[in-house]
Amino acid sequence: MDLSSPVTTLPGIGGALGKKLEKLGIKTVFDFLYHLPFRYEDRTFTSAVDRLQPGETSTVIGKITSLKNEFTHRGKFIQVGQVTDGTGSINVIWFNQPYLVKSLAKNQGIALWGKVDYYKNLPALVSPDFEIPSGILLHMGRIVPIYPETAGISSKWLRTKIHHLLSVMDTAEILPPDIDMPGWLAALKDVHFPQNLETARVARNRLAFDELFLLQLASLIRKDIWERTRLTHAFIVDQEKILKFMNNLPFSLTASQNRSLKEILSDLSLSRPMNRLLEGDVGSGKTVVAAVAAYVAHLNGFRTVILAPTQILAEQHFQTFSAMFKPYGVDIGLITGASKLKIENTKLKIVVGTHALLSQNLNFSDVGLVVIDEQHRFGVMQRSRAAKIGETPHTLTMTATPIPRTVALAMYGDLDLSVLDAKPAGRLPVKTWVVPEYKRESSYKWLNDQMVKYASQAFWVCPFIEDSDTLTSVKAAKAEFIHLQEIFPRLKLGLLHGKLKAAEKNDVLDKFRSKKLDILVATPVVEVGLDIPGAALMIIEGAERFGLAQLHQLRGRVGRSQIQSYCLLFTSDETGITRLKNLEHLDSGMELAEADLKYRGPGEIYGTAQHGFPDFKVATYDDFSLIEKARSVAQKTLPKLQEYPLLRQLIKEDKIHIIEPN
Repeated sequence: MDLSSPVTTLPGIGGALGKKLEKLGIKTVFDFLYHLPFRYEDRTFTSAVDRLQPGETSTVIGKITSLKNEFTHRGKFIQVGQVTDGTGSINVIWFNQPYLVKSLAKNQGIALWGKVDYYKNLPALVSPDFEIPSGILLHMGRIVPIYPETAGISSKWLRTKIHHLLSVMDTAEILPPDIDMPGWLAALKDVHFPQNLETARVARNRLAFDELFLLQLASLIRKDIWERTRLTHAFIVDQEKILKFMNNLPFSLTASQNRSLKEILSDLSLSRPMNRLLEGDVGSGKTVVAAVAAYVAHLNGFRTVILAPTQILAEQHFQTFSAMFKPYGVDIGLITGASKLKIENTKLKIVVGTHALLSQNLNFSDVGLVVIDEQHRFGVMQRSRAAKIGETPHTLTMTATPIPRTVALAMYGDLDLSVLDAKPAGRLPVKTWVVPEYKRESSYKWLNDQMVKYASQAFWVCPFIEDSDTLTSVKAAKAEFIHLQEIFPRLKLGLLHGKLKAAEKNDVLDKFRSKKLDILVATPVVEVGLDIPGAALMIIEGAERFGLAQLHQLRGRVGRSQIQSYCLLFTSDETGITRLKNLEHLDSGMELAEADLKYRGPGEIYGTAQHGFPDFKVATYDDFSLIEKARSVAQKTLPKLQEYPLLRQLIKEDKIHIIEPN
């Protein structure tokens, strides 16, 4: 059976049902097999009729002795019947299902599952689920799977179709034979129709392993292809000039910056292209590390291209790099959707840009280094295209989004990893408080005193640009900008959001940088890329709507100098306060990311659909031991992959696409 065939090729599933199944994400036979139960109902308890007790839920197996329609005084149908099993008889009641009288024959065998209640003062099974026995029971007397459903597609229908499909399958094992796990087909049968809940757990573990194993194997194949078939220019690392560049910086590098630089410079000196992820907490100094790598490329006569996901971040990088490279006469350019600059018409040595940069023909032989910042914000194919700029450039991807070690191990098996785990010396932790609604007014007074007394500037972040008709309690930037002008009449406010034109954004940011504005009311567009040393206050409205990792990112916009900074998390959701309280005592992005993973899962944190993270059907990103096992088996399997043709087919054709490393 071809697992990639449309589900409509299966018996009894035509075009109409195919469209309904598509709403559940089921398009192929593979999807159908992996439409897994989200819970199970224990219907194993079977009772003789004479032992049934009111309030008891049980499976009853017997035969129908009578069934008829009765009218209520409101003109509706009630189906009243009786079932006997030899030990006694019990009434059976259904509502508004008149067709049952014709479809269920007298003396026909039947299995029912439901709760014993009373009807006309007599014990009865009220609205029971039922099944006409034909061999084994699928819906009664066992652990019964309950599936995600849609209109016209019930769990009962899904059970019947999936059971038939599994009964006719004879697919070969996809994994190496030496793993201590159930077989693939056996696991599918056990996860859909388990003997008990432990059997289902073991089966799910096997299928989760498959997903992680395929992901790990694809990553290792990408890395192997990258290292074997792509050669680049080996850079000469001039230690004396690099040390001079670093000594001219207005600050000293941290131990983790020096360690990461050593790893990066080692990669740059090799004849294969670097493919490294630099992960660092907010304010840990990733940009400086990238600047040193760009300087090495410049010394070797090569251009550096820096790709940022937003115009604000691109402009911040442009200003930072311009300041650092000004003493060396290095020409730096900025390309965004609003700029007219064309790279092919320049002699720029460092080019900073947004997605707009990718729309230009950038296939230059003298691009030796590509830096992709906040890499998870780009789609997979965009990252692949960026990595192809130049003939064979070195690639350094960076992220300030804290990535739990399990996610990093699962997602980035094809990249070498460097971690910045220390902030520059002298920076104080940002004091963070969760502020419930009843403390709002007193907070306004405290904030006003802070800004007046210490000339502090404040970010005031709102979840949305404009008010929502459905979310009336959530603050919107435009309305809050007007409201805050009334609250702080002596302070100067600015407004920043994604719908402003580039020139308007730049004007607002320039005023904020030059301290012509006291408060910048903004959407989360300020999450990354802004470095405003004078800003010491971060106020976040509707904090419960953000993940911990994103709140930590926003908090990182302040605390970038040696003055004490504060972050206030306004919330009207009392149920979410416990989660937000993590920010009051945790200053590590990694620890907050781990907490966020437990609270919300990776889909909510990283936006799997938008950012290229696989949305697993079974596996989870927090199962470290299973991820490690999958990677270990993948490493052993790679050298003998030719021995597993079905595995090669799955890697090539199904879930994992082999693309350029990203």
